[in-house]
Amino acid sequence: MVIFSIVLLAAFAAGVWIYNRLVGERNQVRAAWSDIDVQLKRRHELVPRLVSCVKAFADFERATLLAVTELRKQSMATSALPRKAALEDAMQAGLQKLIVVAEDYPDLKADENFRQLQAELTDTEDQIQYARRFYNGAVKLFNTRVQSFPHLLLARPLGFRAAEYFEIDNDSARQTPSLELR
Repeated sequence: MVIFSIVLLAAFAAGVWIYNRLVGERNQVRAAWSDIDVQLKRRHELVPRLVSCVKAFADFERATLLAVTELRKQSMATSALPRKAALEDAMQAGLQKLIVVAEDYPDLKADENFRQLQAELTDTEDQIQYARRFYNGAVKLFNTRVQSFPHLLLARPLGFRAAEYFEIDNDSARQTPSLELR
């Protein structure tokens, strides 16, 4: 009877330890997503300022400006990770195109406000990439736990499910861009 009680107590302690570990890693994934979300909101706040700055110099680039603005609106309205990732990748490509368009306007490139916005955008893009890498690392660790023995014995019955990676869906975004010298 004593041995059975010790075994039962050890199994209970192991179950509590596994459960707490899964909860901690799930919370790490959620915190990492929150970090991405903060940086995406920062980007979303920069977009209107950048668009209005460029608009003053490049009225005929309306298609690019409208596309970036629309992508921002759609991204802010969605919470589904795969859709949000696709919209954010498209918006990043649109912002890069906007910066390239600005190269055709020496007055715009010389504008202090534009240069400051461009620097903020570059910093934000770097922070987004860092946050995405951190998030995907947290997802990898969590998913490995949820799918491996002995954690899966508790994970599935208690509702722990694998988290989604923040991935690039667009194959063209995976390609190295060609740089044309003017």
